[in-house]
Amino acid sequence: MSAKPEVTRFAPSPTGLLHLGHAYAAGFAFREAKITGGRFLVRLEDIDGTRARPEFEDAIFEDLAWLGLSWETPVRRQSDHFADYQTHLHVLEQLGLLYPCFCTRKEIQAEIAAAGQAPQGPDGPLYPGTCRHLSPPQRDEKLASGQPYALRLDMTAAVTRAGELFFVEGESAPALARPEQFGDVVLARKDTPGSYHLAVVVDDALQGITLVTRGEDLLPATHLHRLLQDLLGLPVPRWKHHPLVTDDSGKRLAKRDQARSLRSLREAGWSAEQVWASLGLNPHTA
Repeated sequence: MSAKPEVTRFAPSPTGLLHLGHAYAAGFAFREAKITGGRFLVRLEDIDGTRARPEFEDAIFEDLAWLGLSWETPVRRQSDHFADYQTHLHVLEQLGLLYPCFCTRKEIQAEIAAAGQAPQGPDGPLYPGTCRHLSPPQRDEKLASGQPYALRLDMTAAVTRAGELFFVEGESAPALARPEQFGDVVLARKDTPGSYHLAVVVDDALQGITLVTRGEDLLPATHLHRLLQDLLGLPVPRWKHHPLVTDDSGKRLAKRDQARSLRSLREAGWSAEQVWASLGLNPHTA
């Protein structure tokens, strides 16, 4: 057993039924906690109130129990902790690292098209920085008019303030963080107190997560999360990114593609043991 008990978490969004990819992610996190004598937590990332549903929340717990996984209670629900995200946003505001962006998605796309090309980040073309250049009176006028806006991180100023940062992936040597690849990322909107990127680092810190396990598609996000942790004075965990579960064509399983759910497999007569065998993972052993 490791000398350091790890605290891990499985953090699904209750916006659909869990599928085999979720089973792998949950089992991977559970195993990492178990083999070190640590703790396994479940968090519901339900900050998107327009898509989260109570029936999907219930289904998550039902599926995890059927898979033979156990977790500590109470379960943290993001929708219960909007004040935490606002508090940390205020820290960034006080540091002068946030600015309101009034551009619509259509306007941003038009500006990128007019420029002919735009730097590419992990999430697509980078925001061109239009609203970063607004004067304080211009910003005040737009805010007073009630225009919808997002709060963006001034990436250049943030990186300058933080300096050189590193993160640890698995047992590898520390890797240099490159958060600038995200550009001026959105951290909140007028009607949403925190983006995924902000909420996840705040949640992980408040829950005492020491080892963040998640799919390898989120590895680029670690660069940004390491920056936010530094700016907010949060503890820094280690990370382990695991392979994604794909279908026969090599496409990643996703709720929006109506991937075969754990519920449907159970109804078709599968056992939890068959699920783990199909994934090549036994969460109860090293």
